[in-house]
Amino acid sequence: MFSVVNDRDPPPQADAPSASDALRPAVRPLPRPPAATVILVHGLWTPSAVCSLHARWLAQRGYRTLRFGYPSVRRTLAENADSLQRFVAATPARDIHLVGHSLGGLLILEMLARASDSRLQRVVLLGTPCQGSHCARRLAAVPGMPVLLGRSIMQWLAGPAGWTAAPAAVAVGVIAGTRSCGLGRVVPGLPRPNDGVVTLAETRLPGAADSLTLPLAHSQLLVARSCTQQIASFLASGRFQHALAP
Repeated sequence: MFSVVNDRDPPPQADAPSASDALRPAVRPLPRPPAATVILVHGLWTPSAVCSLHARWLAQRGYRTLRFGYPSVRRTLAENADSLQRFVAATPARDIHLVGHSLGGLLILEMLARASDSRLQRVVLLGTPCQGSHCARRLAAVPGMPVLLGRSIMQWLAGPAGWTAAPAAVAVGVIAGTRSCGLGRVVPGLPRPNDGVVTLAETRLPGAADSLTLPLAHSQLLVARSCTQQIASFLASGRFQHALAP
């Protein structure tokens, strides 16, 4: 039932506190739990600033975002994975998600293969060559290119050919581009479909919770709102919105 207050009636008054109320400790509202934190990891030859748009758009959706920067050329994949592990461990958050572009995704997988953190929930890989890289192998065979590709890529190429399974501790979502525009135009024999750098087949990760293709080039995966929308969907539900994909 609703009570009606007549305009001529005095406004309702709060009850006066009793003596027992004065002795009772004040009850304060419980603080809201912090929003999940998303750590974004860039790829080869780029600074962490390339993840700024995704960081901003995810922040608008309520996430706290951090960008992890690392020397992709000067240090090995193992060294950078150790740095990422320390970065995650030092991040104050109840729940943590990871998003990695290209080599950044390999770095995340390398870290998870070494150690995990119970706060890690979901991972999204953007254009990550989980099953090897035609472009990297061809370029590494060119005199002088191994130095330019850097120690992380060269260590990765020297290891096993591809990841056999997604890490069991977290749910992994894979987004691949299919717009063939970029480095692949000058590297002969790059199979299609590809995003200009990484082929669709190279992004496959056995055991991934979900996978999606978008008509984007490798670098466009970093600047497209449609990609952010799909990242946010996977972080929230563990699934991409396939009905929205072009």
